[in-house]
Amino acid sequence: MEGESTRQLKVARQLQRDIAEIIRAKGMATFQGALVSVSGVKISPDLAVAKVYISIFPSNKQQAVLQIVQDMGKSIRGELGRLVAKQLRIVPELIFCLDDSLDYVERIDELLSK
Repeated sequence: MEGESTRQLKVARQLQRDIAEIIRAKGMATFQGALVSVSGVKISPDLAVAKVYISIFPSNKQQAVLQIVQDMGKSIRGELGRLVAKQLRIVPELIFCLDDSLDYVERIDELLSK
């Protein structure tokens, strides 16, 4: 997180909360019954682009669910725009990425149990 301004960090935290709420409100049925959580957001210095890291459980549905989230990107950004209109001049472009730290943890557990 080095090099990120306080404003970037504040905006990223707010976006993380808002996007998580938007996704939660859509319900698990939208995502083939998978649990989708927003694990982090990194935002560009000009606040124009936000990289949204999501974790998807169970992991065997990751690619399919990531595609659903990416396809819904425009509508998620639209809803986000209504939520942050007062705080931000522009609604950042959202780029959804998989946060594979859960896979990493599972893999470590697997290796340790052998």
